[in-house]
Amino acid sequence: MEKTVVELFAGVGGFRCGLNKVNLINDKVNENGNWKFVWANQWEPATKSQEAYECYAKRFGYDDISNVDIFKVDKKKIPNHTLLVGGFPCQDYSVARTLSGSKGLEGKKGVLWWAIVDTIKAKKPPFLFLENVDRLLLSPANQRGRDFGMILRSLYDNGYAVEWRVINAGEYGEPQKRRRTYIIAYHKSTKYYDKMKKINMKDIIVKDGIFSKQFPVKEELNSNIANVSKTMYKDLVDVSDNFKTQFYNAGVMCEGKIYTAKMESDCTDIFPLKKIRETKKVADKYFLSDDKIEKFRYLKGSKKIPRIKPNGDTYMYSEGTMAFPDNLDAPARTMLTSESGLSRMTHVIEDYKTRKLRLLTPLECERINGFPDNWTNTGMTDKKRYFMMGNALVVGIVAKIGNELEKIIENEN
Repeated sequence: MEKTVVELFAGVGGFRCGLNKVNLINDKVNENGNWKFVWANQWEPATKSQEAYECYAKRFGYDDISNVDIFKVDKKKIPNHTLLVGGFPCQDYSVARTLSGSKGLEGKKGVLWWAIVDTIKAKKPPFLFLENVDRLLLSPANQRGRDFGMILRSLYDNGYAVEWRVINAGEYGEPQKRRRTYIIAYHKSTKYYDKMKKINMKDIIVKDGIFSKQFPVKEELNSNIANVSKTMYKDLVDVSDNFKTQFYNAGVMCEGKIYTAKMESDCTDIFPLKKIRETKKVADKYFLSDDKIEKFRYLKGSKKIPRIKPNGDTYMYSEGTMAFPDNLDAPARTMLTSESGLSRMTHVIEDYKTRKLRLLTPLECERINGFPDNWTNTGMTDKKRYFMMGNALVVGIVAKIGNELEKIIENEN
């Protein structure tokens, strides 16, 4: 099998940077991996400006990236590929029958998961590598597990088995405590599918699966079994209406049968925040005035604030103390798109040269996610660069998963 890739919801290219171990030398991109990216799509519907697309295109070229609403793309015209990758938003995945009741199903408009489903129906890639937020496994609040159950059923209906793991990057030697759900799916036409369906599901999680090789775990703390097959649920509408279960941070689905377990990481590697600090002189605009230091000190301190519920009842909102400034001997906390704003969650660090307090620079935020230095320095503002990194995935996690995928695809030949 060729190592060809299509990237949906490409952002600034995190999957490509990870899979191909990209570096940037004198503003020139070097791809050091074996994956051939044949097509990508990046479209931001909420804004006229398309900074993420421009960043991706300026780094990798304009020829093979589309800047069109993915729902307007003819999926049959997407190039054939072995691996489909993408980080899709956590949305409401509920579905209902069309008005006629007999002509199929319709999902909520604009939910990007259905664009992935349309793509795999049209192209049937042997392997999928997807990323989402960790709360995907729990949503929605009133029907725990339904949304992920919908995803698993969609993949089952299209002939895929699935492995997933919620990975805290900071627990595996990466510079940020970012928790994300990573999903690998493999089609029943592959040798890997035939191999894995014969293995005990618990063993897949602990020692034989894709994630276990790069992200070792200890024995399970809790476990659960479930089923999304046609013997249990007639179709996606039935799943949408009735499926509910407890998903844990690791799991397997094959032929509709699900095994999920709560696992604890078995790794002692720590990447301290101080290793990503700029050692040269940092621009004055990133340093904090005395007034802002006091505001941050308040925001990050413990507090109890009386508030009123919509029904008029009063309650006490409490927050605990956060480290101020941030601990340089631990990985960074999860970056948000609001990084650098006057917020409780914004990082404040001690400068390497002056020991004064300041914000992270955009370059340091890139390092926290594992991107090459100045990757997003393509004409966008600092605010947008922070936003891009708040939306990005941890490149090092993608690289480690990619190492395992390469071995698997090579064995398909």
